[in-house]
Parts: sequence; C-alpha cells; structure tokens
Amino acid sequence: MPFMKIWGCNAYVKHQMSTKLEPKYEKCTFVGYPKETKGYYFYNENKVFVARTGVFLEKEFLTNSEKGRNIELEEVQQQKVIEPEVEEVSQAVEENPTDLETQPLQGSTRERHEPERYGFLVTTHGDVILVDQDEPKTYQEAVVSPDSEKWLEAMRSEMDSMSENQVWTLVEPPEGIKPIGCKWVFKKKTDMDGNVETYKGRLVAKGFRQIHGVDYDETFSPVAMFKSIRILLAVAAFHDYKIWQMDVKTAFLNGKLEEDVYMTQPEGFVTPENAGKVCKLQRSIYGLKQASRSWNLRFNEAIQEFGFIRNEDEPCVYKKFSGSIVSFLILYVDDILIIGNDIPTLQSIKTWLSGCFSMKDLGEATYILGVKIYRERSRRLLGLSQSTYIDKVLKRFSMEESKRGFLPMRHGISLSKEMFPSTPQ
Repeated sequence: MPFMKIWGCNAYVKHQMSTKLEPKYEKCTFVGYPKETKGYYFYNENKVFVARTGVFLEKEFLTNSEKGRNIELEEVQQQKVIEPEVEEVSQAVEENPTDLETQPLQGSTRERHEPERYGFLVTTHGDVILVDQDEPKTYQEAVVSPDSEKWLEAMRSEMDSMSENQVWTLVEPPEGIKPIGCKWVFKKKTDMDGNVETYKGRLVAKGFRQIHGVDYDETFSPVAMFKSIRILLAVAAFHDYKIWQMDVKTAFLNGKLEEDVYMTQPEGFVTPENAGKVCKLQRSIYGLKQASRSWNLRFNEAIQEFGFIRNEDEPCVYKKFSGSIVSFLILYVDDILIIGNDIPTLQSIKTWLSGCFSMKDLGEATYILGVKIYRERSRRLLGLSQSTYIDKVLKRFSMEESKRGFLPMRHGISLSKEMFPSTPQ
C-alpha cells in the first residue's frame, strides 16, 4: 500500500514560509497516522503536527547501519502516587489485616474547586457540566441550561426552516452507505452594544466525514474582500448614496445539491415511527463541504436574473446601471449591503430578494461583520470602527480627535487606526 510508510523514517515536509528567504521544506520524522483526517503525523523541534504529503526517505532509513543495529531497551515502570491518608491506611492494614473491616478507607480531604482563571461559575446537572454566561456545546447542555426554553425555541425554528425549504426526505438507509452525522451549534447573537439579541440554534452536518468524488466535488466559493466593502462605502459617502442592509435567513439551505448525501437525523427530533431512517439531503446544509459553493451559485443565478452584473475581479460585488440610476450589491456569505442613489430601485431589489429567499430587512446599515458604521451625511463623512466607545468620539468629530484615533481618507470615509493599523498616513 503506497499510503503506508516506515515508522521513524525522516521526511521533508513543505511548510508555509514567513519570508521568501526561508527554506520551503523542513526535515521531520514520521511518527504515525491521525485518526480524524487523511495524512501523517510528523515530529520536529519538540512538536508534532499533521501534513497530508511529504517526501519520505525510506531507502536511506533502511540502508542506514545505525538504524539497523540492536538496541537494548530498559523497562521503566511508573510509580504510583498515593495520597498520604491512603498510604497511612495501607500501612495499618499490613500490620493488622482485621482492621480492614472496622476502619473504612478514606480519600483525600483536600477541597477541590474549579480554577478561578475561568472567570465564570461552573455548575453540574447530572453528567452535564454547565457554564453560566456561555453557549452550550451540546444538545444535552442546551436542554438543561437556564435558557433551555430559548434554545429549544431556536432549534424548533431551525427545524421549521428545514421543513419549509424541503431540505431532506426520510428514507431507509441504503445498503453499503454510511450516513454522515450532524450536531447542534448554539450561538447568542448580539447587537452593536454587546446585548444578546437572539438565540440561534444551527443544525450543522459533520462534513469532515464526506468523501471526495462520492458525496462532494467542487468546494470553492468566493467571499467579498473587506477592502471592497470599504471602497464602496467610500463611494457611497462621497456621492451621498443610500446604504441598506439585509440578512439571508438560513442562507445555505437555498443551495441545491447535485450529489447523493445521507445524514443522520438531528438529535432531539427523532420520532419513534422514523427512528431507523436517515435524511437524504435535497438541499445544502451548514457543515457540508459544498454548502457555501451551492449557496453562492444559487444567489448568483437569482441576482443576475434581476439585471445585476457580476464584477470580474470581485465576484461577490454586483452592479446595475439604468441611466442615472446606480445600484451596487455586496454579498458576504449571508450578509448583503445594497448601495444606490434611487430609493424605489433599492426597494425593488429588496422585494425581489425577499421573493427569492427568506430575508431579514435591517434597514440603514449600522453594523456589519463586527464593525460599526457611523454616518454624518450632512458632512458626507462615514466612519468604521470595532471600538465600543467610538460612536461618542465620532459625534464630536474634529481634527484634534482625528489625530487621536481616525485617519481621514478621500471620498469622505474615515477609518479607525485600531482596525486598520497598516493604513498609510
């Protein structure tokens, strides 16, 4: 089998270079095979890492005389560490074996508690550990957490979306097919001030178990670069264009699958009459390797039907011109910015998108991708910041304050130094 290699042989593995002057390959030692992914374990400089390929020096390993000589190994037995109280009882039992029935064995009396470095309260509920002010990691944690009703409602909402979009059909497991698993992922979505806005329960497929050429093929999907968003926001600020924002609900569910993909039923939503069945996916779902690509293809098809033209150099930026009416659209996974100078046209874009997908209208853009947007249209100024206090600073925008934290740029856009430290001054 060509995949099998001689354990302990040297190998050259390609690594990411920090500078062009560094070597492209590093010499390592092959030490095993990872369980969860295809590749090899390599050891180098007191670290073990995974790489998919390498140049193995097996012939040199076999011909090396030092590798072939006999080495005597000394067996080392690890000593057991016994608590002081246990050791005292053990000695007493050896001196008087009858005391074993009258004197119970006592463990350590040390007080055990969670480290203070965690910064939050940890409690137990049966076999499930709950962490206050945190998101549950599993379905079991969600159903016993203080916010269990909100998490259950979030999961029911997700299942309703699956049903409305006809994401899967329940079928008997095909012979010889092992379905991929799925899990619940929980997230508290916050507003720009950090307040919890919604509880989100997302059903995610375990796509790492998919097999290339069997249940997926192409996976590449473009995403808008943030510098493109900055440029169009600068254009909007200079020309005083409207900037609206929309969010696609369960965006990946709109993608159509071309492959046959089977998945286990989601935990907590298996009925007794369908307990032995599996989900045959009709549409894409979060976690699948081709999910993002399927959604991007579906969106591109829909928006071009409305007359938008895709940018050749930035495939997630679209434009539409009609006389003096200008419209731009930026897609970042499931976040959409709509920019233009004609309100009826922008409203028609919203209506079209809402007819194609399940959308959430967020109105004027104020917060996107973790970045706050502040706009002063009377002075054609637009500011971006990830700071929590920056709104107050921007309201008192002046030359003195711009030297402290902002860089004025052309076309009326100002950017935070904290966010863009490499911006030329």
